[in-house]
Amino acid sequence: MVAGVIGLIVSTLTLLPLVLTFLASIKTPAEASAVPPHYLPSALSIENYLKVVHYQAGLGTYLFNSLAVAFLTIVLCLVLAVPAGYGLARFRMPAREAIFLLLLSGMMVPYQALLTPLYLMFSALGLANSHLGLAIVHTVLQLPFSIYVMRSSFAAVPRELEEAAIVDGCSSLQALRRIFIPVSLPALVTLVLFAFITSWNEFIAALIFMGKETRFTVPIMLVGVRQGHFGAVDWGALQAGVVISILPCVLIYALLQKHYVAGMLSGAIK
Repeated sequence: MVAGVIGLIVSTLTLLPLVLTFLASIKTPAEASAVPPHYLPSALSIENYLKVVHYQAGLGTYLFNSLAVAFLTIVLCLVLAVPAGYGLARFRMPAREAIFLLLLSGMMVPYQALLTPLYLMFSALGLANSHLGLAIVHTVLQLPFSIYVMRSSFAAVPRELEEAAIVDGCSSLQALRRIFIPVSLPALVTLVLFAFITSWNEFIAALIFMGKETRFTVPIMLVGVRQGHFGAVDWGALQAGVVISILPCVLIYALLQKHYVAGMLSGAIK
C-alpha cells in the first residue's frame, strides 16, 4: 500500500510538468504568455502548433534532420560498440582492462572542449553541415557508454552457451550473431534508446556544425521558434515545440521497452 502511494506521488510529480506543457501549448499565444499564468486554457487553440509547423524551413525539415542524424548515430554506435564489447568481454588480450579504462576515459572529457578542433577537421574533410558529420560527433559522445553496456552484457553470458556453440562448429563471429546478440538484446535496446535520446536532444554540437538553416535539428528550431515580438519569449509556440519534440522519444521507447524482458528470454531459449 505504501509503495503504491509513493509510486503514485512520484508518477504525478513526473507527469505534471508534461501535462502543464501540453496545456500551455493549446492556449492562445496571448494567454500562454499571460502574467500571472493561467494553468487551464480558457479556449482551445492550435495556433501555436501551426506556427511551429510552418516555422521558416518547416517542421518536416527539422524532424528529418534530427531523425537522420539519430539513425546514423545508432548505426555507428552498434557497428562500433558491439564488436568492441564482444572483444573486450570474451577474448584474452594484453592490457585488456587498461584498454577498456582508456575507452571509458572519454566519458570524463567535456565534449565541448573537442568541438572546435573537430569542426576544423570536419570542415577540411567536407563533413561540416552534413548529417554524417554531426552523427560522428554524437557517436563520439555516446560510444564509451555503449561499449561499457555491451561489454558488461556479453561478459554476463554463461560460458556454457559459448562452449556449446563452439562444439557445434560456430566461429567467433557466428557465436556473436547466433548466441551473444540474441541473449544481449536488452543491452542492444538500451544502447539504441540512449543513442537516440542523446542525439535527438543534443544542441551545442548541432548549433556549431550545422551552419545552414535547412540542416538545423529540432533543438535548434526550438531556440528560434520561441522568439516573439520585440525579443519576448513566445511561450505558447515554445511549449508546442517541446510537445512535438517529446513525441519521437516517447514513441521509440514505447516500441522498444517490451524487449527488455522478452529479448533476454528468447535469446536464452535459442
